[in-house]
Amino acid sequence: METKIGHITHFYDRISVAVLSLTDRLNIRDKIVISGHSTDFVQEVTSMEIEHQKVTSVGPGDEVALKVIEPCRKGDSIYKIIE
Repeated sequence: METKIGHITHFYDRISVAVLSLTDRLNIRDKIVISGHSTDFVQEVTSMEIEHQKVTSVGPGDEVALKVIEPCRKGDSIYKIIE
């Protein structure tokens, strides 16, 4: 099952990092889907940062930088896979 937890506000292609605006909790090792007009991939959360500080858990209202495995776009949706 997938639950929407936010969207992408920025993407930095040179370092393959997306900035997420979240409406729900996200933890290291969670599996997520990033989906949009030309984007659709699944990945495990392996590295997150807020203000250049590594974090292991973030919550609603946080803007977090996430290392991604494929390019994505501003406005793409993020879904957490709940098993």
